[in-house]
Amino acid sequence: MVILLDTNVVISALLSPPGPAAEIMARWEKGEFDVVVSTNLLDELERALQYPKVAKYLKLSPEEISTFRRRYAETAVLVSPEVRLEVIGDDPEDNRGLECAVTGRASFIISGDKHLLELKEYQGIVVLSPSAFLAFLDSGKG
Repeated sequence: MVILLDTNVVISALLSPPGPAAEIMARWEKGEFDVVVSTNLLDELERALQYPKVAKYLKLSPEEISTFRRRYAETAVLVSPEVRLEVIGDDPEDNRGLECAVTGRASFIISGDKHLLELKEYQGIVVLSPSAFLAFLDSGKG
């Protein structure tokens, strides 16, 4: 199974190690599923790690941020989106995630973003919150 982790989920995992997002990251590391990512999403992640509201809690140096980005890219399946989508008008950056998920043939997008969650599904790709995805995995269907 292939999933896309929205940037907010990755940030949540770092900020709250006992939370659902961190559990998803741990289960990915155990090999329960693959994660797809694109350069656009890696750029977004790098920017987000430097936001003042995130940086004040994580206190990562530029070198640590660069290392995290590199390791994430090496562990995930890196794709170059083959489509350009404009599905979500209220937050155009969310379309970059959709593009990556479509190109990477993801089954799920895991996100806390209301625009994506309201979409519920796009071209057969189901959008779930971290807790809903964990419930799916624990149901034995994943």
